[in-house]
Amino acid sequence: MALLVAGAFFMEILDATIIAPAIPAIAASFGVAAVDVNVAISAYLVTVAVLIPASGWIAGRFGIRPVFLAAIAVFTVASVGCAVSASLPMLVVMRVAQGVGGAMMVPVGRLAVLRSSTKADLVRAIAMLTWPALAAPVVAPVLGGAIATLGSWRWIFFVNIPIGIVGFLLALKLIRGGPAPSVKPFDWRGLLLLGAGITAALVGLEHIRVSGTDWSVVAAGALVAVGCLTAAVWHLRRTTSPLVELTVLRVRTLRITVSGGSLYRLVITAVPFLLPLLFQLEFGWSAFTAGLMVAALFIGNLTIKPITTPLMRRFGIKRVLLVNAVLSVGWFGLLAVLHPGMPTAVIVAVLYVSGALRSIGFTAYNSLAFADVDGEDLTHANTLNAAVQELAAGLGIAIAALLVTVLASYTWAFVALGVLLAVTIVETLRLPGDAGAHVSGAR
Repeated sequence: MALLVAGAFFMEILDATIIAPAIPAIAASFGVAAVDVNVAISAYLVTVAVLIPASGWIAGRFGIRPVFLAAIAVFTVASVGCAVSASLPMLVVMRVAQGVGGAMMVPVGRLAVLRSSTKADLVRAIAMLTWPALAAPVVAPVLGGAIATLGSWRWIFFVNIPIGIVGFLLALKLIRGGPAPSVKPFDWRGLLLLGAGITAALVGLEHIRVSGTDWSVVAAGALVAVGCLTAAVWHLRRTTSPLVELTVLRVRTLRITVSGGSLYRLVITAVPFLLPLLFQLEFGWSAFTAGLMVAALFIGNLTIKPITTPLMRRFGIKRVLLVNAVLSVGWFGLLAVLHPGMPTAVIVAVLYVSGALRSIGFTAYNSLAFADVDGEDLTHANTLNAAVQELAAGLGIAIAALLVTVLASYTWAFVALGVLLAVTIVETLRLPGDAGAHVSGAR
């Protein structure tokens, strides 16, 4: 079940950015400016982020199994619609439909895994669910560029069809979970406030560019986001049936994962965004060569994965997070000194180790998130963590673009990201020494 949900997670994240390298081809096909096609990316991201908070209630009302099956079906059918789109407006509508499927598919699938896993098996299950978030952002530019170069951009969406069909058939056999005996009323006000706040934040972030940033849109998005999200928190803390139960943050391990783990996600998401720009604009490499080089991160992610669980079992989650954070901060210093005259083998080695460190940190945070959460609190904790992680990923790309714009240097942008990552050390120090020991098996 964990592998099935991981595959769905990979497909959902991959589709968030895979069309980016194909934007010129899509624009030429529809006879529009390339910049106009960005709305197809934004529409998908906004839809996923806005609907994630509702996923917990929907899973409770209709059952995990039917919602997960419907989500895969919607995502797959929408992919067909994207592939055969005859105009940009049609593509945007189909991307919104994909976002609807993606928003339900991943959180609900993860909830199924969490509810079916014992505390002893949680770390292994989380490790399986972690690799897509690390691999997909790295693979997407390479795969999207290769498909757009060697074939038609429409095949970017056609490849989802066989994956979706296989996933649907496996879900029929593997996924379980009926409706809850009684479900609280749906919190429409909470959804509207959270949706408006998240949408405003993502729209503002999407307008931050390495060049040509419209700061008025960014400022307006920030103001609306702060206002709506503040009102949402006030509402969620006072209503009797909140869309997301904020009281789950009383669990220290979850609270630190939401804060420190989100900052970690923000920083590591920025790296696959900055590296292709660095390699193309500073090193003079082609888009495809830059994408292949960034794939070293992906290889580091995968090859270290088998030992992440033994590491946490041997040393404990807190110690792993601390050592990983210190090494990662130092490694950002190495990323900062990459230059065109550096031997290719050295660059590959730096990226490989960076990918391995990303994998260890992300797996440790995700294992810690639900270590002390039980029962019905799992639904709210899963929904809250998913929504915050989605925002962190979007913010990471925006902050990376902002740093390059303001500092006018990739070197200093990596240094600044390393400083941000160092803040997670402070959060990790607040953890008890045996944090998550009952799920990692550490002694």
